[in-house]
Parts: sequence; structure tokens; C-alpha cells
Amino acid sequence: MEANAIKTAQAGTLESMDCLVMITEWSAGRLVEVSGGAVVRFKASMEKHINDTLDALGTDEPLRISVQDNGALDVVLGARIEAAYKRYARLAV
Repeated sequence: MEANAIKTAQAGTLESMDCLVMITEWSAGRLVEVSGGAVVRFKASMEKHINDTLDALGTDEPLRISVQDNGALDVVLGARIEAAYKRYARLAV
């Protein structure tokens, strides 16, 4: 990997009832960004689910998590977060 390369991984699609998750290395802490039609009503719940899923995966590294939601159920959101994180973690190997 190049010295200036930024690690990024993604999972999901922009299809209806799905979400696109991108995880990128970050400078400090964890930054969660959620966008989409349901954000107005469910943003806090979605952010909690994202953070809980990452905590369950045992990560405490600084990450930027960007989610474009298109009506995904919680189980889909969790699966996409897990898949994107596992792809991201493989980049370090």
C-alpha cells in the first residue's frame, strides 16, 4: 500500500430497502454520517445501531462511517456495517 493511500471499504447498494456503507480511516475518534429519506425520523436510532455494531466487532480505531440509507431494515444496516468493516480490516493485512 502506498504511504499516502487512504484505506476505504464499502458494502451495500443504493437499491430500495438497502443502504450503501463506506468506512474510511479517520484522524481521530469515530465520525458517523447518515443520509437518506429516513434520516429525519430515525437518525439517532441509526447512529446508535451503527456504533453498537462496530463496538460488537471490537473496533476502537478512528473511523469515518458514511451511510446512504434507502429504507434498509436494522438487520440489513448491521450486516452492511459488518461487511464493510471486515473488508476495511483486511486492508491492514
